[in-house]
Amino acid sequence: MDRILIEDLRARCIIGVNEDERREKQEVAINLAIHTDLRKAGRSDRLDDAVDYRALKKKVSKMVEGSEYFLIEALAEAIARLCLEDPKIEEVRVRVDKPLALRFARSVAVEITRRRGEA
Repeated sequence: MDRILIEDLRARCIIGVNEDERREKQEVAINLAIHTDLRKAGRSDRLDDAVDYRALKKKVSKMVEGSEYFLIEALAEAIARLCLEDPKIEEVRVRVDKPLALRFARSVAVEITRRRGEA
């Protein structure tokens, strides 16, 4: 399966379980590996035959910016569901990084893979 990669998409949201994390938005970094068949788009050179990754980026950014999750696991799951709404996307790998979540660590991240048709 072919892939489209969106790397280090930055967004700010309410994320975390501590009181101070619930007051102010924090930055997260989102990485997506979108699995799709790129042959038709590659042959036709038409956006209609491709995953519109600019539109997808806007949808993900808007959803994340308006979200208020306790866990980055839940945020990653919501992003995966949103991506799989596009019928051209067969599978998506989502990684959400929360910089400075742990003292002395650059980041904490979760990474999930979801496929179309899985529960």
